Amino acid sequence: MQKITPHLWFDQEAIEAANFYVSTFPNSKVKSTTSLRNTPSGSVDIVTFELSGLELQAISAGPYFEFNPSISFFVNCETKEEVDRLWEKLSPGGQVLMELGEYPFSERYAWVQDKYGLSWQLIYSKEMGSNQKIMPSMLFVGDVCGRAEEAFNFWISVFQAGKVNTVQRYGQGEEPDQPDSVKYASFSLFGQDFGAMDSAFDHRFMFNEAISFIINCDTQAEIDDYWKKLSAVPEAEQCGWLKDKFGLSWQIVPTGMDAMLQGDDREKIDRVTQAFLVMKKLDIGKLREAYDGK
Repeated sequence: MQKITPHLWFDQEAIEAANFYVSTFPNSKVKSTTSLRNTPSGSVDIVTFELSGLELQAISAGPYFEFNPSISFFVNCETKEEVDRLWEKLSPGGQVLMELGEYPFSERYAWVQDKYGLSWQLIYSKEMGSNQKIMPSMLFVGDVCGRAEEAFNFWISVFQAGKVNTVQRYGQGEEPDQPDSVKYASFSLFGQDFGAMDSAFDHRFMFNEAISFIINCDTQAEIDDYWKKLSAVPEAEQCGWLKDKFGLSWQIVPTGMDAMLQGDDREKIDRVTQAFLVMKKLDIGKLREAYDGK
């Protein structure tokens, strides 16, 4: 199982969006869908899908959070033509953040928000520092600008299963960004690659719950450890969700959670749903008791 799963929060379009992305990227598929009843958002749909080797999960749970470019997905393209093809698929109905064209760092690149608001950086480059096809990337702006390197070093220390792959830094004359802050970095956690960048421009967005990262844990001790190390905003703790000191949202969940919330036994799914809705940090034993009807 993939250790870290990007999680996307939609209003009502999770299944529609997952099918669109699966049709856009090769070697992709919808893996499972389920629905939860009687949540604070009413009935919600959850879909798990795979895009070119990266597993993601999405939920339709109301208009509470909106995607923004603070987290985007780099797509490492093998040819310039692939960049163009993905641009043609992802740009209609969306917003162009950086025009399709040639840049000092890439012969063919574009940054676009698709029709659902999700951000994609399409790039043809031999200097990405990653062979992963699709890579989540965090943009550190506003109050956390200049802390990208601190953040990825912190995450590597928390998970004790990672490394820095490459770091490119701003130099003199690249104001408003400070010299030696992170222009672009690639790092890995549990063998999965991520990107990080600082930007001192006046961006009007920041990390929010629209995109979070699920950490799949095998034991309660693992859940407890990550919760203690990562949670920095007590008021954000709910249903296994937390925010770290950089404002990034994580979900610390047991690996068996998905199995408990799938299948044809609605009573089991409903019991587990009601059990986790009142928790902050998830308790594997109590979730299992709810699943078993004890």
